[in-house]
Amino acid sequence: MPLEKTELKIGLVPLVDAAPLIIAREKGFFAAHGLQVDLSVEASWANIRDKVAAGMLDAAHMLAPMPIAATAGIDGVRVPMLTALSLNLNGNAITISESLFWQLQLDSITPREVGSRLKHVLETDRAAGASPRVFAHVFPFSTHNYELRYWLAGCGIDPDRDLNLSVVPPPQMVKSLREGSIDGFCVGAPWSEVAQADGIGRVVVRKYQIWNNSPEKVLGVTHSWAHQNPNTHLALIAALIETARWLDRTENRAEAARIVVESHALEAPPEVVHEALQARSSGHPLGRGLVFHEGAANFPWTSHALWFIQQMIRWQQAPSDIDAAAVASASYRPDLYRAAAALVGEPCPAQDFKSEGDHARSWKLGNTDSGITMGPDRFFDGQHFEGR
Repeated sequence: MPLEKTELKIGLVPLVDAAPLIIAREKGFFAAHGLQVDLSVEASWANIRDKVAAGMLDAAHMLAPMPIAATAGIDGVRVPMLTALSLNLNGNAITISESLFWQLQLDSITPREVGSRLKHVLETDRAAGASPRVFAHVFPFSTHNYELRYWLAGCGIDPDRDLNLSVVPPPQMVKSLREGSIDGFCVGAPWSEVAQADGIGRVVVRKYQIWNNSPEKVLGVTHSWAHQNPNTHLALIAALIETARWLDRTENRAEAARIVVESHALEAPPEVVHEALQARSSGHPLGRGLVFHEGAANFPWTSHALWFIQQMIRWQQAPSDIDAAAVASASYRPDLYRAAAALVGEPCPAQDFKSEGDHARSWKLGNTDSGITMGPDRFFDGQHFEGR
């Protein structure tokens, strides 16, 4: 199929989960599909959104809720965007300052225990007339914002009353924690790992613990770009599917970490990048670390979009009468993923929706021996999301 455009500029934020884009360029996966890609490292998610909207970037590493907010017209730029590829599952962590960590006096580090002790500290602060604690996330329409809020609310903490939430770009999180302008943050690797290695913070909750194997980053483009460059779009997705396959082979993770470090896309200690890319749980193939391909990790589930829309409504970012089905189907495009997957022989889910919160162990999508093996999908508070 002839490509409408072969030279692309793709944006990314300096995080370990940008690895598929870096590896695709360095290992020749883009080139194999006729694409010459220039990667642009951006300082913030707002930069990514604005430059994609303005056509300065063809595509970008995006937070999973960003195309939804753009399509719904609630993000400030009001340029409809879509994703037809999820880049990874898992990867975020909630980190708090050393001083707050010792104040919590934890008996164990579980989401419930940490939340319970944090609630007690916040109540003590309020009784003493102290200023509210400040926790940072990376963008208003981010997995980090919703995960942080979901965890806090599930532990009886009102994220809008009991503390202050602020937005800090990922590369600035460690500096902000060191300076004391924030008490904690939710961010993707490697910045929690850097804070912990530097002795200024402690990881207390991981994304996987809040919602097992939940979506994190996606490949985002505008609706108009996808319409004008359909073959190029499919080639781009196909190249990244092949990259994700390569990345999820355990024997390739050390090489992947070396390539990411040598790309200088993120300025973090090499040992921290290696740790973040090679961390996988023992005993389960779809574990607590970053997953790039296994368990239909690249599939853009429409039901995931609906969960994010539900959070937007819950936290008053979107009106309660939003047409969730229309926005979800316009911003998450499993049909385009299937077309690209067919180019590289990748098996796909037959449905666009799945429920969440039902599985504590691995399971077969379709309940057949030949089905796709999926990972656990529990929420920490035992909730269930029907996904329709």
